Amino acid sequence: MNQEFPIRYVEPVFRPPSEARSLILPVTDGCSWNRCTFCEMYTAPQKKFRARDEAEVMASIERAGAMLGDQVRRAFLADGDALVLPTHRLERILEALRAHFPRLERVASYCLPRNLKRKSAAELRALADLGLTMAYVGAESGDDLVLKRVNKGESFDSTRNALDKLGEAGITRSIMILNGLGGRQHSERHADNSARLANLTQPEFLSTLVVSFPLGEERFRADYPDYEPLDQNGLFVELARLIDGLELEATEFRSDHASNWLPLKGRLGRDKTELMGRLTQAIEQPEQARLRPEWARGL
Repeated sequence: MNQEFPIRYVEPVFRPPSEARSLILPVTDGCSWNRCTFCEMYTAPQKKFRARDEAEVMASIERAGAMLGDQVRRAFLADGDALVLPTHRLERILEALRAHFPRLERVASYCLPRNLKRKSAAELRALADLGLTMAYVGAESGDDLVLKRVNKGESFDSTRNALDKLGEAGITRSIMILNGLGGRQHSERHADNSARLANLTQPEFLSTLVVSFPLGEERFRADYPDYEPLDQNGLFVELARLIDGLELEATEFRSDHASNWLPLKGRLGRDKTELMGRLTQAIEQPEQARLRPEWARGL
């Protein structure tokens, strides 16, 4: 007799690619901001933001622990920004995870920079001590004009401050930049200021995704009517400009998400020359570059 899975999910469920083998534990539904015009992840009616009842979360942890026990090594706190929860609630969740999953090695979460304004460095260190070891920060861009055009609700400074605070607390930071977000008009400043953000914060991980609109561009263009999307070559040129501007010491770089035409991975700065070489080939000789076919791309 099949046993019902002990965690309630509200579809669709999103998580970073590197959390594919993690236990996904929703502690909120949706995203507390949910106004970024490029993002469709939490726009469905059933994904309206709310913090899950703590009793439900604790019961889910207990039941999942009884079912999966020592099989779980990683957990991901969903949905869009678990760190919006008060620190004391997060502490209790982390303590419960440690109690019910004895082999747990890592807990991660998405993180909106705005939600760290209300958390002190000491609070973040306490969360890190309890096992919150990684935060995925959707920076999207380091350029204030681009961020304003897409209604991100953040700035270069707010994102930098959040990344610095996470780093000081010992929490691993994985930041994401959206290739093509500035369109043709702002491609260069988008690349340059995104590189500047990474250089100043030295994140442990940096990834790029290609901006895309599976549900259509109407919502995005309402605030950005003159947006001119980059073609494949333009995306490669922008990504090359970004990587060329990076001065990183020990950052793992990835552009292997399914939205990217050219899967790339390496360590910056060690592999910068190799990555630039592959991008140059994609720009000048795309027929010889190992590009992902259109049918294989998507979110």
